[in-house]
Amino acid sequence: LLEATPAREFVLWVACFTMVVGSLIAMTKDNLKARLAYSTIAQLSYVVAGAMLADPAGWLGGSLQIAAHAAGKMTLFMCAGAIYVATGLTNISDMRGLGRKMPLVFIAFMIGSLSIIGLPPFAGAWPKYELMQGAIDHDNVYLSLVLIASSLLNIAYLLPIPLLALMPPPGTKEPKPFKRPDGAPMPTVVAPLITATLCIILFFAVGPISDFLAPTVGDRVEYIADGGQP
Repeated sequence: LLEATPAREFVLWVACFTMVVGSLIAMTKDNLKARLAYSTIAQLSYVVAGAMLADPAGWLGGSLQIAAHAAGKMTLFMCAGAIYVATGLTNISDMRGLGRKMPLVFIAFMIGSLSIIGLPPFAGAWPKYELMQGAIDHDNVYLSLVLIASSLLNIAYLLPIPLLALMPPPGTKEPKPFKRPDGAPMPTVVAPLITATLCIILFFAVGPISDFLAPTVGDRVEYIADGGQP
């Protein structure tokens, strides 16, 4: 029924447009939370695209994206909070070399970023794979290209943050001292480490999650249950 609806193709185009434009705007933001906010707009469009594909692969991809994005983006936002509490910094350009002082936070940020990008063995790999499979099944060239472009843009606006913090180029100035004598409180460091671990667990727990979604997404779950890999 959904596949026969004229508005379906229009909504799918809007979702693709939002994926790209949201990511492009994210690249222009130096404020960390603003960049993550525009990233969220782009990433939630994956859910809409999956629904509009109107087939089991799209529905499964969109459903998995909800869980994977929640784990990954929670990690990134909590890392941003830990950085602010410890240093008062909000701009990405001021965070070069900060990973020397806050390695655990930026390692968690790296894991969250890789999950959002969609690389295995992190949660975000499955939804990207399923959405791409749905696009191929429908011979939808523009959606396939948008998914690839979106992942490349994700790399461009996310990975430099932890890489430059953990491995700054020679001559980078020493980061400003912590505004708190003890740095970030332990709970603000432990919390993103927990959700970063969840990003890995969800990748390997895709079988039980897919079984739970089976009444909604149908026979696509059989492929996952048989050990299919992204």
